[in-house]
Amino acid sequence: MNRRSSEPVLDPRARQLLRTLIGRYIHSGEPVGSQTLARHAGLDVSPATIRNILADLEEAGLLSAAHASAGRVPTAQGYRLFVDSLLQVRPLPEGEVARLRSELPAGSGTQALLGSASELLSAMTHFVGVVSVPKREQFAFRRIDFVPLDAQRVLAILVFADQDVQNRIIQTRRPYDGGELERVSNYLNTHFAGRPVAEIRATLVHELRHAQTEMQALLTQSVELAEQVLAPDGDDMVLAGQTRLMGLQELADLDRLRELFEAFARKREILQLLERTVRAPGVRIFIGEETGLAPLEGVSLVTAPYTAGGRVLGVLGVIGPTRMAYDRIIPVVQAAADALGDAFQPGEGGEPPQPHDLS
Repeated sequence: MNRRSSEPVLDPRARQLLRTLIGRYIHSGEPVGSQTLARHAGLDVSPATIRNILADLEEAGLLSAAHASAGRVPTAQGYRLFVDSLLQVRPLPEGEVARLRSELPAGSGTQALLGSASELLSAMTHFVGVVSVPKREQFAFRRIDFVPLDAQRVLAILVFADQDVQNRIIQTRRPYDGGELERVSNYLNTHFAGRPVAEIRATLVHELRHAQTEMQALLTQSVELAEQVLAPDGDDMVLAGQTRLMGLQELADLDRLRELFEAFARKREILQLLERTVRAPGVRIFIGEETGLAPLEGVSLVTAPYTAGGRVLGVLGVIGPTRMAYDRIIPVVQAAADALGDAFQPGEGGEPPQPHDLS
């Protein structure tokens, strides 16, 4: 959250008034007037002077007012300056950090961890928790077995190093008997267990090109089955707490709320937004129109990547109104990212995932 070069340059009195105004507005949800600021800003200046400073802040695009005599509310630009250079963020209390770690234990399995993380984010912030799902290609597989279903359908059972088990039905170009499927699974388990999925496909194709005749039949069969069963998963994310946004004063417009829920259902746009934060260390904040997504223009997104083994697995975050307690949400998101990443690290639960770069 570094200061942006385009930020307006404010003197200490203006900074203190803006900090106080936004803090009061986040707390109450009501426009803040000069009399309120005179009582709470801790400045020895007259209400007239405060009104003049507020007018300057409004002219700079940091505040807005329904009419001249009304109190002010922060704009998206005002919130941006606030979170970048005026906000004081304290670490999450140890008790809440311990809660995160206890509810995101290592060895729980990927889907359980992601579901718990999104639910925890929602419960701790009272907004929407969102976690992007790691690409399955980032994980090593531990074992694979094939079961024939009918003439040209095979059930593949994959056990990954993060303890996730997936069943996939694949369509083959020709029938496979049980013996052929057993030979393929034995070959894959012997030569590729513990290696990332993407590496397996690439290695199989390379070996097929250089194989002697006696190996080509087995490799051809392995390539056909592996092409489908080890194909990349579609990107996805886990959401929790969408209904917490209903009834919020800032999202009272039903059309805007419907557009937001439609974006949640599609997921695609929000996933693309999360992907923009993968390479950025620490917490990133998108406020209103900064998301570049029309349905999210009335909300803020606070995100942080979660990592294991020095590699980024995904991104988690909180979606809520622009009038959110950023000083509270930011440490929750960072602590949750740390706890989730630690849950994927090597430990007593067994092998860790072996993530590769997302590029």
